[in-house]
Amino acid sequence: MRQRWISTTAMAVTSIATLIGAPLAAAAPAPGTGEFTSAEPLAEIATPPGSVNSERFLYTSTTARDAPTTASAAVYFPPGEAPTGGWPVIAWAHGTIGLGDQCAYSIAGPGARDRDWAYLGAWLKQGYAIVAADYAGLGTPGDHPYLNGVVEAHNVVDSVKAATSHYSSLSKKWVVVGQSQGGGAAVTTARYATEFGGPDLDYRGAVGTGVPAYIENILLPLGPGVPPIKLGAHTTGYLLYILDGLRTSYPELNIESYLNDSGRYWLDRANTSCLDDLGNELTAGNVVIGNLFSRPLAQIPDLQGVLTRYMGVPESGYDKPVFMGQGLFDTDVVTPATLAFAARLRANGQPVTLHTYPTDHSGTVNASLSDSIPFVRNLFG
Repeated sequence: MRQRWISTTAMAVTSIATLIGAPLAAAAPAPGTGEFTSAEPLAEIATPPGSVNSERFLYTSTTARDAPTTASAAVYFPPGEAPTGGWPVIAWAHGTIGLGDQCAYSIAGPGARDRDWAYLGAWLKQGYAIVAADYAGLGTPGDHPYLNGVVEAHNVVDSVKAATSHYSSLSKKWVVVGQSQGGGAAVTTARYATEFGGPDLDYRGAVGTGVPAYIENILLPLGPGVPPIKLGAHTTGYLLYILDGLRTSYPELNIESYLNDSGRYWLDRANTSCLDDLGNELTAGNVVIGNLFSRPLAQIPDLQGVLTRYMGVPESGYDKPVFMGQGLFDTDVVTPATLAFAARLRANGQPVTLHTYPTDHSGTVNASLSDSIPFVRNLFG
């Protein structure tokens, strides 16, 4: 899904100036995670053209605070007979679709349907099967800890582990590919894939487009009257999703206490909404994010550290190649911050490849295929 992050020059400068690079804490996989539990036919609306025998399945994973959960995913197979050793796997990490169960990718399919189906179709035509995790709390019980990268990494790895254990036509060889929210999920998964997957899987590398790096810094000044202007409806929606993700990941913060009655209403509304629906409601309500607060978020102790641990992308620890694609005209994920993240990875000696494209956030997805397809092919070589 497309994301429309705040893109003013002032906030871009703030984001880059306040990079702290704090390490993320990650838990080892819990016993019993990545176990396949059940499957059902995939709805037509959630089935990409050109795939065969697609299914929606449930599997065990973890969510916020390392709690066990049941998560869902979809699996799409290319036509024809599987090669010797099985179809190599693309783990697809999708972008923002919303927080309500009805929004789950395996239930409703993508919002950017033409874009995503064209993109996933390109991978199917290359002879890859695709496992698309919904992330914890989307389409299954519990709340989705939006942008909690470590949770998303667990969900992605566990979905691949479950799928490859159940479907005999799948290879254990896999890469993770993601866009926007999923770009961040793909990069964080890349950091922990070998650790979380263990000897049961053969992880090869990652592709992330529109990676939302250092987005956490945009939240630092939020409070009563800040920002004082009306943002785009989707941008306001993303901020509400982040606040809800914080509430899910760190209930002890009592996020509701930083909001007024209107803010608490919209936070609860965000918790059950799909992105486009929420955006329409925020537009109709003329909602200004700065008018939803009763006190500044900066009163949260160690706010920068909390946000970085919750949604920061790792700056080191990658053991396999990572491809990043960024649109030069991307005003949804702030381009200077993403380029700064790539520079930090290179400075830290990480195996990152960066490609830029003369297009916007959504356009980068398919524009990157000319480079990402051969990149992935070499990972399986």
